[in-house]
Amino acid sequence: MATLAASRDQTTGVDVPMPFKASVLTLYPDMFPGHLGLALAGRALERGDWEIEAVQIRDFAEDKHRSVDDTPSGGGAGMVLRPDVLARAIDSIADDGRPRLLMSPRGRPLTQKRVRELAEGDGVVIICGRFEGVDQRVIDARQLEEVSIGDYILSGGEPAALTLLDAVVRILPGVMGNQLSGVHESFEGGLLEHPQYTRPQVFEGREIPEVLTSGNHAAIEKWRQEQAVALTRERRPDLLPPQPVKK
Repeated sequence: MATLAASRDQTTGVDVPMPFKASVLTLYPDMFPGHLGLALAGRALERGDWEIEAVQIRDFAEDKHRSVDDTPSGGGAGMVLRPDVLARAIDSIADDGRPRLLMSPRGRPLTQKRVRELAEGDGVVIICGRFEGVDQRVIDARQLEEVSIGDYILSGGEPAALTLLDAVVRILPGVMGNQLSGVHESFEGGLLEHPQYTRPQVFEGREIPEVLTSGNHAAIEKWRQEQAVALTRERRPDLLPPQPVKK
């Protein structure tokens, strides 16, 4: 498990945890922090609980046209991000041990387990691809971890990077008002979340399940667990352990 870096307060002599830092390499730095500058994540950003820097990849192009891409070797449609330009952009970020993530539809699917691992570390370096992708040589040379947020194609890695950061930042210490909010959620226990209800007691003829207003906490917890299992079996059976084969 990674541990958060700390700096020593010169006045008190106490170690103070360093904020989680996200460095995002992109052709569209104005897209950041985006929605993460609002609500709980935005307030945490203002407090200094986490930091974000957006690095313009094009600043590391060396020709007069500031070219960052070229045609794919072997032919084909579209353009590919050049390895030399992207490598210089990556190398401009201090190699401080933070994971280097490349948002890519061919990457390993992002899971809540991986989100928690990232949140327990010092931060991340995120590379946002564009066009037809990134030259494989820079992926190999800079040991980039390819991460996917789903089986679909976006116009670029920026929305995926914001999604990943949203998932990570919200569970950083102090960001959510009630830390239990981040525990009783879909995927945290390997199941989808149970149904939720609130006032009014009756909505368009539909009542809140009686058990939830009974005050019997053991019965409520049992009901929620049963509902979570049932929903998961119906919608995401792949999350459940395989059933033993009946002989």
